[in-house]
Amino acid sequence: MENTEAVTKAVNERYARAVVTGEEMCCPTGYNYEELRAFIPEPVIKVSYGCGTPVGLSTVQPGETVLDIGSGGGIDCFEASRRVGHNGRVIGIDMTDEMLALAQLHAPTVASNLGHGRSNVEFRKGQAEAMPVQDHSVDLIVSNCVINLSPDKPKVFREMFRVLRPRGRFTISDIVADQPIPNYLLYDKDKWGDCLSGALPLQEYWNGLREAGFLGIHQVSFVPWRVIDGIHFLSLTLTGYKLPETQVATGPRFATLTGPFSRVLDELGRTYVRGISEPIDSQAAALLQTHFYQGLFELSETPIGFTASDSRWVAVLPEEAPCAWKGHFALLTGPFLEVGDDDHHRFQLGVPLEVCSKTLKVLQSISYRSHFVVINRASRVASHEAVACEPSDGCC
Repeated sequence: MENTEAVTKAVNERYARAVVTGEEMCCPTGYNYEELRAFIPEPVIKVSYGCGTPVGLSTVQPGETVLDIGSGGGIDCFEASRRVGHNGRVIGIDMTDEMLALAQLHAPTVASNLGHGRSNVEFRKGQAEAMPVQDHSVDLIVSNCVINLSPDKPKVFREMFRVLRPRGRFTISDIVADQPIPNYLLYDKDKWGDCLSGALPLQEYWNGLREAGFLGIHQVSFVPWRVIDGIHFLSLTLTGYKLPETQVATGPRFATLTGPFSRVLDELGRTYVRGISEPIDSQAAALLQTHFYQGLFELSETPIGFTASDSRWVAVLPEEAPCAWKGHFALLTGPFLEVGDDDHHRFQLGVPLEVCSKTLKVLQSISYRSHFVVINRASRVASHEAVACEPSDGCC
C-alpha cells in the first residue's frame, strides 16, 4: 500500500504509548503467566501482546540460536532463553525504543533468575523488513502477532529466509483474514495497530512464505478472533522450513500417499494419489521427511502401491445420512496446495469452500483437522431441515 512510512510511524507510536499506559492491544493471548512469573519480572508480563503461547518455543533445542521478530518487552525472548540454555543464543528485534529499553532493563534479572552467568539475550533496534541479523545465522524464527503490522510482508518473509540456516525453521503466530481487506480498512492507520488493516488473506500470507523459499508450511493451531463487517479474522500459527538448496542423491526413491486425502498436490507441484507409488527426487524426499509430512506418506526404495484393504490406507468416509447447511466454510491451510477427500470435494489452499454438516464432521476428525480452518458465516442459525446429500446431485 502507499504511505508505508505513515503506517509504520502510527504503529510505532501506538506500541510506545502502551509501555506507559498498559493499554490492552489487539491480539488474543494464551500465556501461562503463572509459570512465566517464576523468572520474568511483572513489568515485562504487563506489556506482553501476542496470539501464540509462546509460539514455536516447544521445539527449541539447547544450544540453538532463536530470533524473535517484534520482541516487544521481551517475554518470548526470555522464555527462549530458558529453553536454549546458557550455551544458546536469543536475538530480539523491535522498532520501538520504549519496548527495547524495557526489555534491556530486565534482561540481567531474567538471566540471574535462570541461573545464567550472563544474559544470552541480545535486543537490537530494527524493522522486520530489514533485520539487523547476519545471513544463515539462526536456527528458529518466532514472531507473535507482529508481521501483520508490516506494510511490506513479502520483504519480511524474504528477510526471514535470508537469516535462517539451511534446515532452519520458523513458527509464527499472526492474524489473517478469510478474504481481502477492503480499502476503507486498509487505509485506516488506526486499525493497523489493532491487527486488522494489515491482515492478509490466508492464501496470500501462505503464498508469500512459499515464494520466499519456505517449504513444509503447515498449521500448528488456529483460534477464531473477530468478525468485522463480514470479514473473519483468525489467529493462525504456521511452521515452515528452509531446506538446503542441494540434496544428497540418496535415500528413498518412491513415495506413496497413505491418506487421509484421496489426492494431493504438494508444494513442489507434484500430484500424489492415495495408494499409488510415485518416483521422487532428492528434493521431494527431503520435503516429505519434514515433520508434518511424516505419517502422510510411505517412503521406500521400491514401489509399494497398496489398496484400501492395506492397514496403511487411511480414509475418513462421510456418514450415509442426510446433511444440513449451517453456514460453515473450510479453508485448507497446508502443507498442500490442493487436496481431494473421499466425497469428491476439491479444497484449494486458503480458498473458502462451503461444507455441509457431514463434511464438517469429516474435517473435525483427527486425520483432517490439523489441515483446515473452519469458520461460520451464518448471521443466524439456519432453520431448514436436513436434506439427502450425494455428490451426484450437486449437494456436496
